[in-house]
Amino acid sequence: MTEVSPPESPPRSQWMDVWHQFKSHRGALFGAFVFLVIVLAVYIGPFIWPHDPQFLPQGRAFIDLRDTRPVYVALWDAGAKIDWSHPLGTDNLGRDTLARLLFGGQVSIAVGLTAMLLSLVLGTLVGVVAGYFRRLDGVLMRLTDLFLALPLLPLILVASLLFRDALSAVFGPEGGVFALIVALIGLTSWMQTARIVRGDVLALKEREFVLAARSIGTTNTRLITRHMLPNILSPILVSATLGIATAIITESALSFLGFGFPPDFPTWGRLLNDGVDRLVSYPERSIWPGIMISLTVLSVNYLGDGLRDALDPRIRGR
Repeated sequence: MTEVSPPESPPRSQWMDVWHQFKSHRGALFGAFVFLVIVLAVYIGPFIWPHDPQFLPQGRAFIDLRDTRPVYVALWDAGAKIDWSHPLGTDNLGRDTLARLLFGGQVSIAVGLTAMLLSLVLGTLVGVVAGYFRRLDGVLMRLTDLFLALPLLPLILVASLLFRDALSAVFGPEGGVFALIVALIGLTSWMQTARIVRGDVLALKEREFVLAARSIGTTNTRLITRHMLPNILSPILVSATLGIATAIITESALSFLGFGFPPDFPTWGRLLNDGVDRLVSYPERSIWPGIMISLTVLSVNYLGDGLRDALDPRIRGR
């Protein structure tokens, strides 16, 4: 009597393989979870937490609310007043620290995501054009080398001083600074993506399926959009995650140095700047935004590391 072999399970799709590899990376899962928690907290938290981050108390309320210590500090300090309505305390103007931390996270993450998208579009465009069209390769790569050779932080600081007033007059103080910072970060961080994409395109355009598509008269635009871009999606996604971290750090550095948003418009970098003057007496005012910046950047870096391993077919399955 012949044995009946059990039916073979259907092969998993490529995206299932990607997910299987990604979830085996504990650091990537940790990064994705932490980043998701931070994003949900800063965008949903202000709807739950009732305090206005820019509200300035007047009169007696100003005296009572200014320089309130966090609850966890007041519990250990017998002389400190415990105020459960402000669990992270208030600043020297009586503004709620937790509300400003949540609102500042919205701005910092929005700057990071928008600047990343701009740099990703520019880098992908330059990389694809340089890798696919040989006659443009030299010009575009020399332009990339020129941007890589520039001292980016001094350049950003000078451009911020030159264009801040003009953009603020058009888009308002906050909108103008937002557009300026996003443009400056995006225009100075596309070079790594361009180099990575160019290398992949140079390898792909000699592959058999691309040569076959070209032999039947496929246009260059269709070759790029249907055959090139889907196959270089992996490095683009990894570059996107790392670009978010770079943009958040750059925005925080600009705000910390006083070249970012106005003083009454909180971001994590601005909160760090505001806490420096009273760092000895109220260290938590700089510690909390520093922790949020560090956690966000660390989680995004772990997420990018996991995506790189999951999307690389040479590593997937090990």
